[in-house]
Amino acid sequence: MTRQLRKGLYYVFGILAFTVLLYRLHSPCNDDFSRSALMVPRQTVVRGNDMKQYVYDRDMPIIFVGGMPRSGTTLFRVMLDAHPDVRCGEETRVIPRILQMRYTWLKSHNEATRLEEAGLSGEVLDSAISAFILEVIAKHGEPAPRLCNKDPFTLKSAVYLGKLFPNSKFILMVRDGRAVVHSIITRKVTISGFDLTNYQQCLTKWNSIMMNMHQQCKEVGPSRCMHVYYEQLVLHPRIWMEKVLRFLGVPWNDSVLHHEGFINKPGGVSLSKVEKSTDQVIKPVNVEALSKWVGHLPADLVEHMSETAPMLEVFGYDPRANPPNYGVPDSFVADNTKDVVENKELWRNMAQEVLQSSKKKEQSSSLSSSSLSTRTVGS
Repeated sequence: MTRQLRKGLYYVFGILAFTVLLYRLHSPCNDDFSRSALMVPRQTVVRGNDMKQYVYDRDMPIIFVGGMPRSGTTLFRVMLDAHPDVRCGEETRVIPRILQMRYTWLKSHNEATRLEEAGLSGEVLDSAISAFILEVIAKHGEPAPRLCNKDPFTLKSAVYLGKLFPNSKFILMVRDGRAVVHSIITRKVTISGFDLTNYQQCLTKWNSIMMNMHQQCKEVGPSRCMHVYYEQLVLHPRIWMEKVLRFLGVPWNDSVLHHEGFINKPGGVSLSKVEKSTDQVIKPVNVEALSKWVGHLPADLVEHMSETAPMLEVFGYDPRANPPNYGVPDSFVADNTKDVVENKELWRNMAQEVLQSSKKKEQSSSLSSSSLSTRTVGS
């Protein structure tokens, strides 16, 4: 473990310990405090710029969006973010890390014993972690009737999150693993454990991670976890967004088909300059990237694709097809794609403008206090 990682672990652990201590000291039930009855806030209240008050709790139907990076998770969340009733926002990055920390603690018998001896039982950790996650999701962006979190690797902990938030819903984004790996390598997306010089190693890692997420989704159950296929989403966005919104219990709104019109606008789609997909999701839904991977994979990998990535067939992809027949795009998607291809320079300039806008927004927010008035209330 590197020194930087250890420092990060200690930092987040400190936050957790402080959270537990703070709520223990200030709980209205402090006089009768016991380890079996730890009181932590179950509600978070956020007041928006319109002075409307939003009350969030762990029983609300939070939406968790995950999948492998470069699988369309950002595109999906900006489409969802365009809906006036939903707010996802940028990746928090801290939520999957804290979930991984818990897994690491409990995986080690010695560490789990130390936590128990220190009074940090599983119940205490669950209570503190759920409060921490709720605070992060509720307060890292503008309030909305429905909250959504998009951190790709959170779906590795879908079963646990489903326990913490019993009415939550999960979206597992799935994309052809060959396209995912090609995108990760060519766009130099750094992911722990991935060797960006080795297609086969990356595809093996993709297979393992998606197997885990697929299993988590199955255990949560089809009423709470839905697979959304990137290829079908971009080919037939209306059909798939209708399915998604019906699954989530969110009313239909045409804005989800035109996310590009809501980029960095109040109540719209907020983008980050540090997320690799930002320059792509400013464009309307298109199929330009569907088969970019074809012809770039090593011949020996292509020959043994079924053995290297058996999850391709599990998800319905043909490991022998180069290129696969993903389908025919809807007419307005075909028009969008033509526009993107014919006006590459225009879209490139627009991407730069959006990135500069994001920088200015972040600089402004760092110099001034948050425009949101927030407070926490007890159980």
